[in-house]
Amino acid sequence: MSKRSRLLRHRVSEPRLGITKLVKSFAVGDSVRLDYKSGHFGGMPHPRYRGKLGKVVARRGNAYVVKVRVYSAMKELIVPAVHLEKA
Repeated sequence: MSKRSRLLRHRVSEPRLGITKLVKSFAVGDSVRLDYKSGHFGGMPHPRYRGKLGKVVARRGNAYVVKVRVYSAMKELIVPAVHLEKA
């Protein structure tokens, strides 16, 4: 993540991280959007996946396995709930 600090910083207009973002849950099959603006919480997806839409495939511990299409390839990412939003 070197030289990416300006991409990761919080903007003034965005609300702070609240308890509702930490305890949200998703069901298998839900459509989600990857968003890493929340900071580091046990793993963060690579910035190339920022804003990508995916589908929740499974739950693994406190994180979710999300299937994302990158060009013609399907990737499976393990992402904590903090970095996901319902699409």
